[in-house]
Amino acid sequence: MTVGILKEPSPETRVAMLPEAVKALKGMGVADVRVETDAGELSFASDRDYVTAGAQSTLRGESLKSELLLCIHPPAVSELAGSNATIVSVFQPLGNDNLVSQLLASGLTAFSMDLVPRITRAQSMDILSSMATVAGYKAVLLAAWRLPKFFPMFMTAAGSIVPAKVLVLGAGVAGLQAIATARKLGAVVEAFDVRAAVKEEVMSLGAKFVEVEGAKEDAAAGGYAVEQSEEFKRLQQKTIHDHALKSDVVITTAQIPGRKAPVLLPKETVEGMKPGSVIVDLAASSGGNCEFTKSGEEVMHNGVRIIGHENLPGTTSSDASKMFGKNVINFLKLIIKDGELNLNFEDEIVRETCISHKGELMNSRLKQQLAPSH
Repeated sequence: MTVGILKEPSPETRVAMLPEAVKALKGMGVADVRVETDAGELSFASDRDYVTAGAQSTLRGESLKSELLLCIHPPAVSELAGSNATIVSVFQPLGNDNLVSQLLASGLTAFSMDLVPRITRAQSMDILSSMATVAGYKAVLLAAWRLPKFFPMFMTAAGSIVPAKVLVLGAGVAGLQAIATARKLGAVVEAFDVRAAVKEEVMSLGAKFVEVEGAKEDAAAGGYAVEQSEEFKRLQQKTIHDHALKSDVVITTAQIPGRKAPVLLPKETVEGMKPGSVIVDLAASSGGNCEFTKSGEEVMHNGVRIIGHENLPGTTSSDASKMFGKNVINFLKLIIKDGELNLNFEDEIVRETCISHKGELMNSRLKQQLAPSH
């Protein structure tokens, strides 16, 4: 079997697999690994490193001819016209019905790593958690760099400096990593999440958990937040507003798969915050948790800096690529047997990670989403 590792489009700096992951592929019996020229350049892995690991360095056209394609950002379906390849990538299909329709029409077999079910057996394949870990960490460093104050408390000859106050909205993987990093930098940290189950984790990291009673939870949501009642939203908004006004930094992480991110920091909240405050919005690419967030931009509003970075994992390209590649390798162990593809759709992880196979829709959430039109 041939496996192709593609170079990501600019401005992406990560790569789907580093040379160490290529060694793992070879250890699984894969005969031919083709790595597109300069695929790992921005993750500090040279073509020579890949060749040393057992791969070939090839032009894109040759890499695309592989039976199994690995990438973070999928190539356009049109670029794969006539191909029978199986693709493992991050398609983000829950918010893109048109893409799903194209994949079904193409007959391609497409696996989307962001669909890996959030079950215990699949934790080692969860790219969303891996990349959220990087994003939560870098969000705090970015905030510390842009905040015109210190994070820790200082006792100096010039007097005492009080620690920065950080509010983290959303205590998923990114939020918990942000809490841990902010605490390590010496900030006083508060965190809000609609899921009461995360309270213990938040407190174990040394942060205060901001509670709003009456939240609706859904065990079937795979650990994500779910839509809340209007009454709860009003109470939530007032609570977040009150705590944001006292904060120097607000880091937002709230997202609902396939839907626009909820606005947690509206105009009146931002305009009530202290001048010099910083908001880092990790939901920027799905609309933003702040009313003034602009995806991919840094803006100032009424003295508050709002950062809508689209790809914080890409700012830590080496380790982010390492984590991504390890997740992919763990998934490939389910679909590669003795160096060849062996797709067992009886396996929940294989089935639910798959968007399309020979023109058939596989993932249950997509089936539900597209039921009226397919």
